[in-house]
Amino acid sequence: KPAPITVGSRVTVTVTAPPAPDHSEQQVEVGTVVDDYADSLLAPGELGRTWAPTRRWAIALDDGRLVFATDNDVTAT
Repeated sequence: KPAPITVGSRVTVTVTAPPAPDHSEQQVEVGTVVDDYADSLLAPGELGRTWAPTRRWAIALDDGRLVFATDNDVTAT
């Protein structure tokens, strides 16, 4: 059983990148969890919109980008 993901965990995350000739639409990246927004999540019906859904994890990727991901997109390394 994998270790639970917490702030400070090293993870792999699937990110969706804009289509470009030099990379695919989905990429697997490596980074460190910097925040957990589990207490702030709202159900989709409570948002009042269909765009910009809330995501649980803030992850600082090794390449310097900050991404936000759901539980399904993150795996402990």
